[in-house]
Amino acid sequence: MRVADIADIDLERLHALSISVGWPHRAEDWQFVREVGHGFVALDEIDRVLASAMWFPHGDDFATIGMVMTSPRLQALGVGDWLMKRVLSASAGRTYRLNATRAALALYRSLGFIGHRTVFQCQGEARRSDRAAPAQAVRRLEAADLAAVTALDERAFGISRAGLMARLFGQSVGYGLERDGALVAFALCRPFGRGYVVGPAVAGTDEDAIAVVQPHVDERDGRFLRLDTHLDEGTFPLFVARSGLRIHDTVLTMSLGAPLTDPSTRAPDRPITYALATQALG
Repeated sequence: MRVADIADIDLERLHALSISVGWPHRAEDWQFVREVGHGFVALDEIDRVLASAMWFPHGDDFATIGMVMTSPRLQALGVGDWLMKRVLSASAGRTYRLNATRAALALYRSLGFIGHRTVFQCQGEARRSDRAAPAQAVRRLEAADLAAVTALDERAFGISRAGLMARLFGQSVGYGLERDGALVAFALCRPFGRGYVVGPAVAGTDEDAIAVVQPHVDERDGRFLRLDTHLDEGTFPLFVARSGLRIHDTVLTMSLGAPLTDPSTRAPDRPITYALATQALG
């Protein structure tokens, strides 16, 4: 077995890996993560891709880690540990955040990662809300809104993700909520996996979060929609469930030297991330 740069691997071979482990990523999703991150793959003697691991830097001192997957027949042989140590070495000097599947928890704990919050992967056939249209001034986001969206995301996430947000903004439909001339909530939605994913979504209250997510649910009525959230209390998760998005799976947000905003501390002047961009990107 040998290691190769993920940028040098054909998309079809990466797509075959995600299919083998039951992940929903399309070739287009692989292309997106390669454009915003770095990583390695493990190849066998006939150049089949049997494992991958990536990191997504934001500035010089922080990164998220994701796309860590290993072919089922190699999961007990330490290949994931081998690639993770290469990722940590190549991106040294940073603090990290990742979302761990149950199968990978032991690996991440052995590397020093600490668990924080459960992520609820909610998905299903979107169902148009029976709620009245929100009274707040929700509108479709435009290119000129990117700076305000990026700044609000930084307040919620704790780190500037300007480069990532620009890429996501270019691929997404977005809705925003303004109050007193300032953006206080937004939600992006783009094609991903089996259909569409809502995220990131940022707001300071459940009602504001619902206001900017509801248009995406209504527009995707009858189609597959996914939303990953740390929230399991309040009106927002109830809204998500009523919208046809049931909990499909859970993962655990973990960090290595990086603090995590507690979603229970949300307030109008303290925005949080209501929906992750993806589990790999946070």
